Amino acid sequence: MEDTQKKWLVFISHSHNDNWVAKQIASKLEAEGIKTFLDQLHIAAGEDFEARILEALEHADEFLILLTPWAQESKFVWMEVGVAWHRHIPIVPILHGLKTDEVLVQPGFPITLKKRDMISLDQFDEYLVQLKKRITAQS
Repeated sequence: MEDTQKKWLVFISHSHNDNWVAKQIASKLEAEGIKTFLDQLHIAAGEDFEARILEALEHADEFLILLTPWAQESKFVWMEVGVAWHRHIPIVPILHGLKTDEVLVQPGFPITLKKRDMISLDQFDEYLVQLKKRITAQS
């Protein structure tokens, strides 16, 4: 299972205001042998930022969005959601600083995300169990 997990790529979408939390998520996934893409860790200074984002999204097997009040305001986050939706890969919203009920009643909130199960950050370990099952099922 270790080799399969290294091939599975989780793209982590977040606002730059949530860098620390996003790094913690990436670190936990990487510790389990799951490859991640996090812009702040995988895009070097001077690189074409948008090209690297699109390249990573093209190769991602799963899309994790760290959904916070700041992420809701990020145009990049919503662009990334659109690409993941178009690719038909799993989209997993992880709420931090928001509650599902609050999000669902927001006018203009993308139906793409409203139709998905959202989890809070404190349920991350449960997500990790589900992710490992998905990875195993794909191998």
